[in-house]
Amino acid sequence: MQKPTLTAELPGTGGRIKVYNADFRVTEVPLYAPCGRGEHTYITIEKEGMSTFQAIKRVARALGSDPRSVGYAGLKDAHAVTVQTLSVGNVPLSSVEALNLPGIRVLDVSRHTNKLKVGHLSGNRFTIRVRDVPPDAQAAAQAILDVLARRGVPNYFGEQRFGVRGDTHLLGRALVRGDPKSFVDQFVGRPHPAETPRIQQARRSYQEGDLDASLKAWPRSMEYERRVIQTLLKRRGEYERAVRSIPNKRLKFFISAYQGALFNRLLARRLETIDRLWRGDLAWIHPKGAVFAVQDPDAEQPRADRLEISPSGPLYGYKLTMAQGTPGEMEQQVLDEEGLCLDDWRPVKIKGARRPFRFPLYESKLWVDDGLMLSFTLPPGCYATVVLAEVIKAPLNIP
Repeated sequence: MQKPTLTAELPGTGGRIKVYNADFRVTEVPLYAPCGRGEHTYITIEKEGMSTFQAIKRVARALGSDPRSVGYAGLKDAHAVTVQTLSVGNVPLSSVEALNLPGIRVLDVSRHTNKLKVGHLSGNRFTIRVRDVPPDAQAAAQAILDVLARRGVPNYFGEQRFGVRGDTHLLGRALVRGDPKSFVDQFVGRPHPAETPRIQQARRSYQEGDLDASLKAWPRSMEYERRVIQTLLKRRGEYERAVRSIPNKRLKFFISAYQGALFNRLLARRLETIDRLWRGDLAWIHPKGAVFAVQDPDAEQPRADRLEISPSGPLYGYKLTMAQGTPGEMEQQVLDEEGLCLDDWRPVKIKGARRPFRFPLYESKLWVDDGLMLSFTLPPGCYATVVLAEVIKAPLNIP
């Protein structure tokens, strides 16, 4: 579904992004530097044309490690050149330094005392080229960035969170609802035009009930889809067992996508007042990450005007603290639309959290070099594609 932009009244630049991987560069800004000792090896890599999960698999395989033991601070776009850090336990530095993998270049190797975990970064720096823009593109983009700098950027979860098929949230919904058959039908069925003919055939064979043909059609790189089919071949109809054949980390990713889709729904409804506090809001304190209940919106609004605090929305879970008043009613309405209550998230062990409805744009720059160049830094978990949707005015097709 196309989501509204905050700067809809301003004309966009148009143009094309990601014509080449090098047109979209992302560099993690680490939360801390490795101390140089400890059992965990920190590997800073530059990767191109692959997802973080794909890079983790390749690095783990080359080092003889379990991919589940590899730590990472955040997921990075596949269609880009990205610099990020991974951690691997109990491997010699010499083995890491000797890595020679297609699409992956080792930039730095060090030791640290703990495994890298999601969120262990202070932000991401983006440098993006927009091609085929009109002569006045820089002025148009600057006007938009000025608004975003003043009001904040809508903190939508971007298209990457929902996958090439745009369905990761549907997989998460099935998990939260405790419906393993719907999950499997979505995961290995329902061909999508964005996929290769071979993968579409594998999905059609599953839907036709020909599991042998489906298994033969799935590429070996689609490990988890193959696991599901293999499980069903051994134990037909045992969909719950098939779901359990997928690593828990991957299942949690699908559930987080469902959380993201529900958050996006609320954000779109709150967009026009994204920089205004309401009574009952749980205000997010930038950059502490803590929240507090808003009792007197007028008294707190000056801090919101300075982008020190922002209204927040829910990432639903069984321990979530809901807003009160009108914001709380809106949060409950989304749950009611889904036919859920907070306790439905308990079986999948998702506690819930808050997320600000907007984020600040740091260190933004514009220049022209074979297209319009944009550079900016974003807080962790925020999407550059949302900024680009405002600038280019390309449709933001997210749940």
